[in-house]
Amino acid sequence: MIDIKFLRENPEAVKENIRKKFQDQKLPLVDEVIELDKKARAAQVEADELRNKKNALSKEIGKLMKEGKRDEAEEVKKQVADFASKLDALTKETEEAKAGVQERMMRIPNIIDPSVPIGPDDSYNQEIERFGDPVVPDYEIPYHTDIMESFDGIDLDAAGKVAGNGFYYLMGDIARLHSAVLAYARDFMINKGFTYVIPPYMIHGNVVNGVMSFDEMDAMMYKIEGEDLYLIGTSEHSMIGKFIDTINDEDKLPYTLTSYSPCFRKEKGAHGIEERGVYRIHQFEKQEMIVVCKPEEAWDWYNKLWSYTVELFRSMDIPVRTLECCSGDLADLKVKSCDVEAWSPRQKKYFEVGSCSNLGDAQARRLKIRVKGKDGNKYFANTLNNTVVAPPRMLIAFLENNLQADGSVKIPEVLQPYMGGTKVLIPKHKH
Repeated sequence: MIDIKFLRENPEAVKENIRKKFQDQKLPLVDEVIELDKKARAAQVEADELRNKKNALSKEIGKLMKEGKRDEAEEVKKQVADFASKLDALTKETEEAKAGVQERMMRIPNIIDPSVPIGPDDSYNQEIERFGDPVVPDYEIPYHTDIMESFDGIDLDAAGKVAGNGFYYLMGDIARLHSAVLAYARDFMINKGFTYVIPPYMIHGNVVNGVMSFDEMDAMMYKIEGEDLYLIGTSEHSMIGKFIDTINDEDKLPYTLTSYSPCFRKEKGAHGIEERGVYRIHQFEKQEMIVVCKPEEAWDWYNKLWSYTVELFRSMDIPVRTLECCSGDLADLKVKSCDVEAWSPRQKKYFEVGSCSNLGDAQARRLKIRVKGKDGNKYFANTLNNTVVAPPRMLIAFLENNLQADGSVKIPEVLQPYMGGTKVLIPKHKH
């Protein structure tokens, strides 16, 4: 959510930003906000003036009663009652106008950074840099579920019977590999100075509204029937929510946290053949990183965060690239975002394994996450988030890039301690 003062003073800049995000249907919101804001402020001024008059008359009643002027006092009482009735109407008018402003402001997208490439969808995203040489071996790389099945490591059919499509059983070496990657990612981030956190896996509706747009919520979140609780789509939601309605000492910033959680997503829409298996699923686990910092530190942290993901994947012998997200591919609260994509030797292309975002003060403004400066003044913090690693999707990249010609999978040195010293996984049968 942007600052309403900025919108009042720069309505055309806000409209231009909406156009850059290809959301022209939201253009009327700007004028509606301005009109409702004027109405709310005018009603507030009138109410304040009326309240002052009412208070003055109330004092007059006591004075008249002391002087024995009962009839005059009764007339003044009628005026006070009339003022009270008008005041109630003005208060209601003010509240309704403010609610209208708030509802519309929540739908107006955040101002994107000038460096963001302009385009309507992810086909306009731009490659920034590649890390590691993408290799296509001279032997076949099977589909990831076929690799897993060669280790008796996955059962989609049983999961379909138990929970439906989009769920899975991971077993044996594959399940252990899944957990090893998460444990390694946890320690990797702790070694970067981040505090490890296991957060709530459900959050209240006001937190959901604070961390994401309405469109995102509808597309992603599972609601618990009959309760004000939602299953988290990523631990970023509850991690940023941890700071709701707080005033934080500037000296204690930045807060750098890395969190583990399961994640639950509706994943609406049809998906192609490459998104079957464990690529796009309703339940997965993830190691996340979030930063709450001063505005002037946000861009330094943005560059650190995505670089940590690159470093992690390269340590496991997986080539990656970074991709700048275009304006139309940015969620409404984001100022700037980049994806980290891993190389798929089977598909001979890269695919997304993580996303790093700078949200400016949008989440902080919605959730009232404030900072108290040394001068005593308060301002909104900036928030950032980034995926450390999200298996089992990440396992697709891992298995494809570490698969050997004989069907075995080598375990990179950094993961071996988490796999009981195992250096190679041997398949139980040929795929």
